[in-house]
Amino acid sequence: MLLVVFAVLVAGGMTGKLLRAGRREAEAEKLRLAEQARIHAVRSMEAIWLLGDREFEEFVAELCRRDRCTEVRRVGGANDLGADVIGRLPDGRKIVVQCKRYAKHRTVGSPDLQKFNGTVRDEHGADVPLFVASCKFTKQARAFAPRHGLVLVDVDLLGFWNSGTTLTSLLDLDIGRSRTNRKLAPDS
Repeated sequence: MLLVVFAVLVAGGMTGKLLRAGRREAEAEKLRLAEQARIHAVRSMEAIWLLGDREFEEFVAELCRRDRCTEVRRVGGANDLGADVIGRLPDGRKIVVQCKRYAKHRTVGSPDLQKFNGTVRDEHGADVPLFVASCKFTKQARAFAPRHGLVLVDVDLLGFWNSGTTLTSLLDLDIGRSRTNRKLAPDS
């Protein structure tokens, strides 16, 4: 009987050690996977910055297709009047996208947004004008966009989009007012 009690105690102690070791291994694996995801995201953005202008436009078009947009086509080029990608959102609204693939240290200013704003609705009939940049927008550009109903996707949001966040989720964000991507307030 004493031998059985001793065996149960030893087995219980070993089980506890195995459980703790398993938890440590699971936690280490979780950290390893998180680090791997971070490295992949950085590498992904590095690859985006290496794309040419047309390749970047096609990359954005492909993200739209991935997110169930229809009739998506890359139309950028000379005399494109500010439209690089045109398509329809899953709900049927027409989306017109201006793409700027700049180095990460550059910014997109309000003159680029003003040009886009001047043609996106009248020339292209956009319901949703989207400006995608591989860098940041200036403070002036971020202030201009919400006043004119332009949706901005900067390098940070592009990273999320590239990592699987859907376009429709990004459309609810507004980087024009702050760097915290607050939700757009309804027009008064």
